[in-house]
Amino acid sequence: MAAEIAAIVALMAAIGWGTTLLIGEPNGSSFIGLMGFGLESRLDAVSATMLLLVSFVGWIVIRYSRTYLDGEVRHNAFTGWLCLTLAAVMLLVTAGNLIQLGLAWISMGLFLHQLLLFYPDRMAAQRAARKKFITARLGDAALLGAVSLLAMSYGTADIGSILQAARLSEGGGLAVGAAGLLALAALLKSAQFPTHGWLTEVMETPTPVSALLHAGVINAGGFLLIRFADVMLLAPGILAILVMIGGFTALFGSLVMLTQPAVKSSLAWSTVAQMGFMIMQCGLGLFALALLHIVAHSLYKAHSFLSSGGAVERVAAIRRPGPVAVPKVGAVLRAFLAALAIYALVGFVFGVTHKSPQAIALGTILIFGVAYMLAQGFADAAPRALTRRTAIYALATSVAYFALQAVATSLTADLLPPTPVPGSLEWALIVLALLSFGSIAVVQAMFPLWAYHPATAGLRVHLSNGFYANAIFDRLIGGWSSRKPS
Repeated sequence: MAAEIAAIVALMAAIGWGTTLLIGEPNGSSFIGLMGFGLESRLDAVSATMLLLVSFVGWIVIRYSRTYLDGEVRHNAFTGWLCLTLAAVMLLVTAGNLIQLGLAWISMGLFLHQLLLFYPDRMAAQRAARKKFITARLGDAALLGAVSLLAMSYGTADIGSILQAARLSEGGGLAVGAAGLLALAALLKSAQFPTHGWLTEVMETPTPVSALLHAGVINAGGFLLIRFADVMLLAPGILAILVMIGGFTALFGSLVMLTQPAVKSSLAWSTVAQMGFMIMQCGLGLFALALLHIVAHSLYKAHSFLSSGGAVERVAAIRRPGPVAVPKVGAVLRAFLAALAIYALVGFVFGVTHKSPQAIALGTILIFGVAYMLAQGFADAAPRALTRRTAIYALATSVAYFALQAVATSLTADLLPPTPVPGSLEWALIVLALLSFGSIAVVQAMFPLWAYHPATAGLRVHLSNGFYANAIFDRLIGGWSSRKPS
């Protein structure tokens, strides 16, 4: 942690901000500000949660990198850029004004770029870094535009004052335009379709970078939407676009993930899907649940990347890859019925009938994942021990979800706006999401039955290549030269 603190102090000194400490409670939230040239920290439930998350993941990654990069010539430089990236993320999530938010956002991308080029002679690393650089600069431009419109609309750069005015439906057309640019910046930062390709190509970077990227930096887009939730609710059309793009990205990424032969590649596509789901949550107005999703996914994905090597070794040692039993149509049907019964039972205990239609729909989509887990346990050839174990896990998962949802909602009740009442467009999107995610869940549960069937061999190849959307994006940005730099 000393290295991280040193990086923060160095960054503050380089920018030249003052150090006058103010403590108070403006706009109903705890506030600690370093005033002078605009460094100002907003401490509330959202920023405190993100700060603790980033600090914990950063601490783990730094400790892991000491061993992982032991003997590397540029180990010290790597640690320096890693700490600066973490410092920028911390300044972002605690930003109390628009100036600090914009500077931290841009700095975070520039510092990350140096980490992506840790092995500068690797062409794959150069390609991924270049694509990330292009999308990041477009996202920077969108955020700077949003910051300008917000300042013009509300006459202040203080985020607390802006949110307070937006909750009163103030801001007009400039605020709606700012919401659109905030959404664009979040989509580009979160690797949403069709600009997702760079995230699936950063495997040439050291594993600590992948862990930090997938468990920390990639969440900046979701945090931006959550922080400006009151502004986003002024633009229902923008929220609908977020639902459509995020939902499609989640479905697309989850299917492609199943066909990836490498562990890290599969994890990368999983992140694309998870970020899409998080964007969809924001579009539905479920900002508290999106914050919970960020925390859960970050912890899971950091562990997955840092332990991926050991997991491969353990699976190889078992010498019995693949599922214990392949579920057929009947088993999948029983699994979905059981999952819905669990949802109804646990949901009734936690008062699901008093929740918004968006929250009920989201819980239904998540229970589809429980059905996917139950399917193997309900397979005809599954041993009884597996059936009991999956049933226990399904029940525990459902209880944990509702309990954590209640905690997240309670902690942010006075900070984040309530979920809006859905209109006709929102109802149509909710129904479409339920049908789409339900269909994909059935496809995933029956994947072993159709994946290697001769009739689907071509589809599997196209899926494993992401339907070549990444190649199209390569052409749009001018391609990439295969000639090595001199």
